[in-house]
Amino acid sequence: MQLSRRLRDARTTLANRRTMRVAHRRLADELASFRTTAERAELDELLSRHSSEETEQIRAILYRQDLERQQSAVRQTAGLGGYLG
Repeated sequence: MQLSRRLRDARTTLANRRTMRVAHRRLADELASFRTTAERAELDELLSRHSSEETEQIRAILYRQDLERQQSAVRQTAGLGGYLG
């Protein structure tokens, strides 16, 4: 395989990865806007209409965001004398 073809393939791969990361970040940002119980219930209702394969990425993002929220809530209430360390 020629060097120029390898370089082109590598550039294409990197561009595709970058595009996927940007799309994933945008999706995560959009999903983070669903914060209230009612909003999350509506989102869960929408997701239930689709297969688990179709919603796998969305559910993984939501799970990770829920976990981060729970961990930040624990950190904010932990400690003595208001120390959040």
